[in-house]
Amino acid sequence: MADYGYAGKILTVDLTGRKTTSIPTSDYAKKFIGGRGFGARLYWDMAPANAKALSPENVITFVTGPFSGFDGYIAGNRWQVCGKSPQSNPEAFTYCNLGGRWGQELKYAGYDAVAVQGKADNLVYIFIHDGEVDIKDASHLRSMSTYDTIDAIKLELSNDVIVLTTGPAGENLVVFATIFGEGGASGSSGLGSVMGSKNLKAIAVKGNRRIEAANPERLQKIVDRLKEARAPRRDRPSPFGVPGVTTQQMCYGCEAGCGRHVYPGDKGRTYKSFCQATNAYKKAVFDYYGEWHPTQLLGIKLCDDNSLDTAVMEPIVNWLISCYKNGVVTEQMTGLPLSKAGTPEFIEELTRKISLREGFGDLLAQGVMSTAEKIGPKAIELAHEFIHTRSGECKDYDPRLFITTALMYATEPRRPIHQLHGVSFAVLAWMPFARGDENAMFTTDNFISLARRFWGGEIAADFSTYEGKALAAKKVQDRAYIKDSLIVCDLAWLSQPANDPGMEADIYFAITGNEMDEAGLYLAGERICNLQRAVQLRLGWGGRKGDHLVEHMYTEPLEKGSVFYNPDALMPGPGGKIISKLGCVVDRQEFDNLLGEYYQLRGWNTSSGLPTSATLKRLGLDDVAGDLKVRGLVG
Repeated sequence: MADYGYAGKILTVDLTGRKTTSIPTSDYAKKFIGGRGFGARLYWDMAPANAKALSPENVITFVTGPFSGFDGYIAGNRWQVCGKSPQSNPEAFTYCNLGGRWGQELKYAGYDAVAVQGKADNLVYIFIHDGEVDIKDASHLRSMSTYDTIDAIKLELSNDVIVLTTGPAGENLVVFATIFGEGGASGSSGLGSVMGSKNLKAIAVKGNRRIEAANPERLQKIVDRLKEARAPRRDRPSPFGVPGVTTQQMCYGCEAGCGRHVYPGDKGRTYKSFCQATNAYKKAVFDYYGEWHPTQLLGIKLCDDNSLDTAVMEPIVNWLISCYKNGVVTEQMTGLPLSKAGTPEFIEELTRKISLREGFGDLLAQGVMSTAEKIGPKAIELAHEFIHTRSGECKDYDPRLFITTALMYATEPRRPIHQLHGVSFAVLAWMPFARGDENAMFTTDNFISLARRFWGGEIAADFSTYEGKALAAKKVQDRAYIKDSLIVCDLAWLSQPANDPGMEADIYFAITGNEMDEAGLYLAGERICNLQRAVQLRLGWGGRKGDHLVEHMYTEPLEKGSVFYNPDALMPGPGGKIISKLGCVVDRQEFDNLLGEYYQLRGWNTSSGLPTSATLKRLGLDDVAGDLKVRGLVG
């Protein structure tokens, strides 16, 4: 039987013994789809329960989905990296999602995924080409930036190979080091440090195989519908662009369009300006110059160059400035030109010290909270203004405002941005109406209709109450898991009528020939969610004990301006009334009750947060249920 939508093989690499093997994709495809599903299942099958994030036993997987390699209007040329990371506190299985050409090229080279274990005895890179695999010496690439590494490998192999790599931060085990690919693709969650721990500098891919769809005619009809629905998204104004400096550029293999912008740089390279990354150095630069300045773009470039996560660097920069102004740290203590924060000199020195783990940079390489705890109580207090997660990432879509997102933050090891978008983008669309714009296209009535369709009922659109939020969170999460397994672009497949989940199921059927309706899609998402939960439990997550928010969400009231696009904290309330949630906290008892309701909906034990054997078996995870039962980890 043809592997429609898939290359047909998964590559496993043991760097310690420099051995490679392959396993059939068909062993994983039906139940786990691709992407996150593959990543979680491969980790479950290969990694020992006691593996540390930076140990040779840890497994890092590079995974694609069945949609990769097909028409750009599907927005499916994305890929993920999964594995246990040192960034989360405690260490946990996590993931990142990237664009660019690497994932598609991996499939063309003959593989749907690569799972890497062990540690090479010296720095190496892997070259995958037309079903062949070489492990090559990379000692000459040591300490190279991401961009220089990509150029060097292309010069060594050929200009048409596609490269992913990590920079100095990854080599030096900075806990929030990224993985970086061509086209400015950047993967967070600290998985660059996992590459570094394995002495794996890069993976280069090149292939000539093309992937076939089971029913190309059916697929083309769906693409034609998507073209009509998504045409207005192209060339829209972007908050991430700078007139006269940047230009819009869609991700490789995408025709859906978004606000991504790029600008030309040195050596003929192109650098990005997009989304959260634009905030990494934005406030400091504006405060110093009093207006927009090119140094803001330099901040993004230096993070990408060194493989530093901008979602962690943003709070580090702003926290350091706050600590300096409050007399908590000094230039002498840190070795940083803090009085010049906002200038090129400051960000160049900061990124260098962290990437090389030099002096105070060695502390910062562990993230804001770890550093703050070593300095003292005032440093910890100031850090609360800038972070929201156990992984030390920046503030996004505050649980004190949204309620629903509290469950997402509590049950995930990182900032679960695709899940957060499942709620927050509806509010973003509604904001013009809330502010009284007579031309607003998305009203409270539209908001309530969306809640009925995607969140389980209109009560989920009333943010004055915790009622309905557990079901909404479950539905958003299940859909996010399947989107991260197919894999599709989150921005192109937001919860809105034009992006009905039924269409995603239709595309899956047209590509793979495996029939699935919308209910089947959500069931697959639920299965993958439960599998990730099982992985986390086996690694020591702790069930209910592990499902918590950072403490200040319970104790520090939401202040005006805390949510960047909603400074007055306006939300739909009872009967569609517009309310403000300024001054709110996450109510500890209400949240505890919410967790119990969420566990019940998931079929988990409401006291322990552990999945029951019956739930795991219902989802076809019988072997997982057996393993967890032996360990005392079923409810």
